[in-house]
Amino acid sequence: MYESLGFETLTAPQAAIGLGLIIGVLFGLLAEITKFCFRRGLVGDDRRQAMGVWLTALAVAVVGTQIGVLTGLISFDDHRFMAADLPVLAIALGGLMFGAGMVLTRGCVSRLTVLSASGNLRAVFVLLVFAVVAHATLKGVLAPVRTALGSVTLPMGEVVSVASLPGGALVWTAILGAAALVVALRSGNRLSTLGFAALLGALVPAGWIGTGFVLYDDFDPVALQSLSFTAPFADTLFWTIASTSIPANFGVGLIGGVLVGALISALVFGRFQWQSFSAPAETGRYAFGASLMGVGGVLAGGCTVGAGLAGVPTLSIAAILAIAAIAAGALIANVVLNRAPSGGRVYAHPAE
Repeated sequence: MYESLGFETLTAPQAAIGLGLIIGVLFGLLAEITKFCFRRGLVGDDRRQAMGVWLTALAVAVVGTQIGVLTGLISFDDHRFMAADLPVLAIALGGLMFGAGMVLTRGCVSRLTVLSASGNLRAVFVLLVFAVVAHATLKGVLAPVRTALGSVTLPMGEVVSVASLPGGALVWTAILGAAALVVALRSGNRLSTLGFAALLGALVPAGWIGTGFVLYDDFDPVALQSLSFTAPFADTLFWTIASTSIPANFGVGLIGGVLVGALISALVFGRFQWQSFSAPAETGRYAFGASLMGVGGVLAGGCTVGAGLAGVPTLSIAAILAIAAIAAGALIANVVLNRAPSGGRVYAHPAE
């Protein structure tokens, strides 16, 4: 479709940067307002309300994405989420690691990105470590570990999506969307908050359709992608230090946009506040958690947003397994921390 839009000086990959920037700004604004965070929905003090926000976004994302599929605008047939050989060990282990890491750092990557723009230097530190470790796992010294774990696969045949199960895509879309919405409506959130969460969820199909249909160009292809933070942070790190030889992409625009949108929201509503570590042991805990998320996010095929909010709407079994493993890792880590002699709340920061 991109060829028909009439752009003469802007290629599809260049336009993808702008699309990522726009979606990122909107995500940053909405995530800062709603305190969007999967970790808070699992183990936070306000877990019921936080999960209501997350599930509202998921419901809209599922329905919107599948409308795009059913109308023929996009297809996930060749997407990595639909690989016939499921890297079950990498996804399960990576999900557990990521979930544990986000509990140690008191935030999933999307939430920490928003907090970074709000003056939280702990979050900045975590994201730097996370990006370095994620890149090392993708293309550096840890890549052999990723390759070895990824070689342990489970042949799925044609059953790579729940759309292949009885009922098909339409029924499973209705089940997932309705179940998420029912829980969300009983979460105790104000309707305005759920409304903002719904707008956030709509960014997922906007990303899929934007890259997979609007920017589709046979001669200069753009990868089908949507909201995600693991690979985009690795790309942003590499682009930042070598921008003269490595072009920016959708992910780089997305990360930049989230930071800008969250900063605007924090400044407008008076929530910008400088924060840092309170003890050396706290720094070590956050560094370890960031490392777990860096490795885990790559192994699992995405974070709570990439594999969860954007992945589950594809109806991919791999994505569903990944978000389930992340949730399990977070719950296990929370139990372990709370049973530790020092307790899990030694370094509790309510703002996160």
